[in-house]
Amino acid sequence: MAGSKSVVIAALFANGAIAVTKFVGYLLTGSPSMLSETYHSVSDTGNQVFLLIGIRYSAQEANRTHPFGYGKAQFFYAFLVSVLLFGIAGWESLNHGWNALTGGGHGAEQADVVIAGVNLTELLPVEAFWVNVVVLVGAILFETYAFWKAYQELNRQTELYGWSGFREAFRKTSDVTTLTAFTEDAVALGGAIIALVGISLTRYTGNGAYDAASAVIIGLLLMGFALALAWENKRLLVGESLPEDVEAELRAAVSGNGRVTDLRELRTMFIGANEALVTVTVGFDDDMVTDEVEAEIERIERALRERDERVKLVYVEPER
Repeated sequence: MAGSKSVVIAALFANGAIAVTKFVGYLLTGSPSMLSETYHSVSDTGNQVFLLIGIRYSAQEANRTHPFGYGKAQFFYAFLVSVLLFGIAGWESLNHGWNALTGGGHGAEQADVVIAGVNLTELLPVEAFWVNVVVLVGAILFETYAFWKAYQELNRQTELYGWSGFREAFRKTSDVTTLTAFTEDAVALGGAIIALVGISLTRYTGNGAYDAASAVIIGLLLMGFALALAWENKRLLVGESLPEDVEAELRAAVSGNGRVTDLRELRTMFIGANEALVTVTVGFDDDMVTDEVEAEIERIERALRERDERVKLVYVEPER
């Protein structure tokens, strides 16, 4: 949880600062790709707020109305991020870029910014294009830092659970907060690079279509990853179990005592980020007395938690 929170906070500060500077760059140039990047960074900043709300909400203690706790709140807020924020930012970027492209490819043309009667554009010591370059290079540096933080946390989980790589981590992780931060940081880094290429090509060729096309690509990139993240969050919202290989290890832990004669059923379900519920139905020796059954149940609960740290709640039902 602490690792996920630090990843989100790092991205929050980075994206907030970047959003302001990108918007200034858009005002000075009218660049479609800079506006797309502004949408992108504003949505990313909102993403972090929603993810932090999810982390805080999920930390509440279990009660009568939520006997298994509030851990799934992180799944809900991450789903909200992917659908509302990524989707909206992606659509707005795509729509603005497409309109610029089909309207004649206008983009990256320096505009006058007048505030309180003062023309700020005329006060610039350099061409406004270079302001965009500085903003985007700064964004790339900030996003690289945020991406590295998310990469380290996801890599730590990959090594901890023995996953083969990030592709398997995406399919098996329940830490959707880190997954979302990692994905959006990667997309943000790619988007800033695409925008830099687009405005540079427009600047040196005089053809605004490159700038507009960059906005379209950024929009499609955002919408594509929005769908991918929504799909990953859906599997957890509907009650996904622990991976099959982990369940096999849990079964071995239950059966690893001669007093258990039959493991009739073992079910698992993620109830939060890196938190799972396990229910077990087992058969014991017929000659076992009540105290011995209770001691064996405690052994099973302890063995399951020791086998995988994600096991938080265990219910054992004895049958004879």
